[in-house]
Amino acid sequence: MLQATQSRPAGAFFDRPGYVRPRQERRHLISIDDLSGAELRHLAARGAEFAAGAEADGLRGQVVGVLFRKTSTRTRTAFSAGALRLGGGVVTYGPGDLQENTGEEVSDTAAVLSRVLDVLVARTAGPESELRAYAAQRRMAVVNAMSATEHPTQALADLTTLLRRFGRIEDLHVVYVGEGNNTATALTLALARFRGVRLTLRTPPGYGVPTEYLERAAVYTARSGAVVEQRHDMAELPEADVVYTTRWQTTGTAKPSADWREVFAPFQVREETLTAAGGPVFMHDLPAHRGEEVTGGVLDGPASIAFDQAENKFHSARAVLEWCADPTTERY
Repeated sequence: MLQATQSRPAGAFFDRPGYVRPRQERRHLISIDDLSGAELRHLAARGAEFAAGAEADGLRGQVVGVLFRKTSTRTRTAFSAGALRLGGGVVTYGPGDLQENTGEEVSDTAAVLSRVLDVLVARTAGPESELRAYAAQRRMAVVNAMSATEHPTQALADLTTLLRRFGRIEDLHVVYVGEGNNTATALTLALARFRGVRLTLRTPPGYGVPTEYLERAAVYTARSGAVVEQRHDMAELPEADVVYTTRWQTTGTAKPSADWREVFAPFQVREETLTAAGGPVFMHDLPAHRGEEVTGGVLDGPASIAFDQAENKFHSARAVLEWCADPTTERY
């Protein structure tokens, strides 16, 4: 029978002041810009492999923290379930759970979490700089599950959706209709990497994709031959492979003008919109407000792949977690 006073072995890890368990440096995904073109293609393809039934346990023995300060159905479920399916454990945090709410600095929170967690998936709906502060340490991977300016994991799920539907991403024409929000910025940066892609942005005046993101995309299109163009009307809609929209009320973001609905009204996706675009498939990142950004006839109609797209968030989340946390995955 063991004595309660039994001494610890000399040099045991718990006797070493400041001990930090050894790890390889982690990979962060805070912006699509954090990925090389090869990494972007790998993650899209890996998501499709998971969708086709591939299994992996790259998170076995690892712990994923899931921090959501804003509401989430698809992204939170995708990453929580994805971590479990990869063999990992999950710790969840709600809006008021961490001591940051009482004044603790982000750097201190990150320093503590990084000694316990292997990955932190965070939706702050705040500036990207906050996520970069979490990522300043090198032991815990940080994944942007949506910031105020960019939603990179949604873009990766969108790429997997295109790959599964068309068998390719190159040479597709995507028409994005609606606000130039965090979904649109990430989609713009992602599609700009692919050869021959044409992305047509039809955004309400005053609510377009910011110039900064168009300029960043232009760096990629100069190499890929992709085309990104933005207009602020719905006239002469071109034929396309995909029409994509998002809800008008972006999570965590208030509109600056009280009459914004009047400005947005012409940008509703209706059956006639799909006809004008030559019969494309319809994508929506969800949640949707039927009767606002899209009619029920389109969202629930035969052209819609929105719910397949939602499922692909789960497959894509596994690809992201595996890439971030598993040191055996190749660095492209």
